[in-house]
Amino acid sequence: MTDIQSMAHAIRFLALDSILHAGEGHQGVPLGMAEIAATLSARHLKVDPQNPLWPDRDRVVLSNGHGSMLLYALLHLSGYHHVSLDALRTFRRLGSVCAGHPEIEQAAGIEITTGLLGQGIACAVGMAVAEARLAARFGADLVDHRTWAFVGDGCLQEGVGQEAISLAGHLQLGKLCFLWDDNQITDDGTTDLSISEDVPARFRAAGWHVVQVDGHDIAQISAALAAAMADPRPSLLACRTVIAKGLPRLQGQRGGHSAPLTPQDSHEMRAALGWDHAAFDIPAPIRADWARAMSRGRAAQEAWTARLAHHPEGAAFHRWTTGTMPEGWQDHITTLCLTEAANPAPRPTIQSSGAVCDALLPVLPETMVLCADLEAPTNHKRSRHAFTATDRAGSYLHCGVREHLMGAMCDGIAAHGGLRPINVTYLAFADYERPAMRMAALMRLPVLFVFSHDSIGTGSNGPTHQPVEVLASFRSMPNMRVFRPADAVETAEAWQIALQIPDGPSLLALSRQPADQVCPPRAANLSTKGAYILHEDAGGSRDVTLLASGTEVGLAMAASAQLAALGIKATVVSMPCWELFAAQDIGYRRAVLGTAPRIGIEAALKFGWEKWLREDDSFIGMTGFGASDRAEALYDHFGITVAAVVTAARAALAR
Repeated sequence: MTDIQSMAHAIRFLALDSILHAGEGHQGVPLGMAEIAATLSARHLKVDPQNPLWPDRDRVVLSNGHGSMLLYALLHLSGYHHVSLDALRTFRRLGSVCAGHPEIEQAAGIEITTGLLGQGIACAVGMAVAEARLAARFGADLVDHRTWAFVGDGCLQEGVGQEAISLAGHLQLGKLCFLWDDNQITDDGTTDLSISEDVPARFRAAGWHVVQVDGHDIAQISAALAAAMADPRPSLLACRTVIAKGLPRLQGQRGGHSAPLTPQDSHEMRAALGWDHAAFDIPAPIRADWARAMSRGRAAQEAWTARLAHHPEGAAFHRWTTGTMPEGWQDHITTLCLTEAANPAPRPTIQSSGAVCDALLPVLPETMVLCADLEAPTNHKRSRHAFTATDRAGSYLHCGVREHLMGAMCDGIAAHGGLRPINVTYLAFADYERPAMRMAALMRLPVLFVFSHDSIGTGSNGPTHQPVEVLASFRSMPNMRVFRPADAVETAEAWQIALQIPDGPSLLALSRQPADQVCPPRAANLSTKGAYILHEDAGGSRDVTLLASGTEVGLAMAASAQLAALGIKATVVSMPCWELFAAQDIGYRRAVLGTAPRIGIEAALKFGWEKWLREDDSFIGMTGFGASDRAEALYDHFGITVAAVVTAARAALAR
């Protein structure tokens, strides 16, 4: 008979030994949640460590990521070969799979990067949505798994936590379960220093199934897990635990969280729990219990593989879950570009983006649009229907006013695999999503963040909604590609590029105000270079170079025409994506930028333009926050005009 208590102690002592060996770490979570993790693994979890990327595995998220040794010990004992004893001995060291906080390495069983409290449970909601949508598409024979999240007090105190509770309850994501480490201790001391509410009541109010258990009573835990699996609602197991349980000096105290451990602590804990084994030594009978627990998942994986081999949707399932693009999908983009270029009417690039999103639905049905209560002004729903508690087949998810959650859900969907998440809201609200966007960049997840209202062109909504500093902040973020397309053609090209990038997120900054259609019909995607010459003198010579992005490319084109009338040859360079341009060879960059005086034009702050402008070059844009008025009045007020460009060009040539 499986000895789950000994399995739990194996987690405790591997965590203790690893933290002592590293000289630092957070022992409170692995020592306090050991019975919960062991019981889940022994009786309920569906994974196969020999096939860690099996698409129908359960997903396990350690949202309280500081307690990472809980996860690493669990993975080692389960048999994930990447998490070896040698890996545990390198806990918190450079290059180790056992990083201070979990960093995504799905082949090692680490489903997602966590550490920013609340992000993990929000990502878990996204994973549960992905499972539900894929199950609706391919059926329970191929998709029938659960998402389990280990949760700490901090995850539930962060605002994103309440957003996750609310939407998951509304959507009735019955295969989602939070395992709350209710130890009544935070880093500062007891939780009553800062919170007095009834936390389980929050979940009940949102429509969750809630069970309160002794987090060290294996029978109670197992019964609660079984009840959660049988209930159609998302579940919270509120597990009353003792932080750092088993460690006599620190258990139940503030220092149990992460106080430095000593060899004496190890001696006392071994004596208290009757564990007379050396550091990192797990007795063979306990390892056999862990192996026996994993055999359940291995049998499920083998049966699933047999079903997949003869399933009529097997090929489609493989394409969706591997992220393979269908044959000929780019033809839809090319056709759309030619159609858009043939329409000279000025129109907002957010509307052009909506047209691309809609056109791709038949060929890329795995796309999943998440939008924050902005269906009408962003216009990305169109022919999609909603994903709801009663219809899991929808490809448009109404997230309500929950941008913090929405961005993290997109991360969870992308990490889960099988769907292509598209996040849609206003650019000023990107700061709500910044933690999730940073995590997407850190994990190199292919999330597409689509933002409207990209500049002072937002107009009379005023400076709160005019994100003059946001472009610069995201251009400084590693692994994030920021696109600010000039018109409908560049918008479609940006979509094409973003959908082909497997190793990082993309941001589309799109306009509310109409954009001049500046790109002629073309079959080639010129935006792949990041910047390119849109207009130049027939002879290729230039007196001045106008560098612009977004709607200001149209302004640059108009200024070029006026300068030509004055006998000044102005080359216009469109710069839809700085990151792609910076990746081009130096010869190409020099040819595009030229040696003539340069004028940068963007309705945003100058910060970052120093990369493309020399000391004597000019910048026409913003120097502070915006104001409230119509877009055309604001452009004139802040001097972002054709006349200002012409004046700057003449002044540059006069020097």
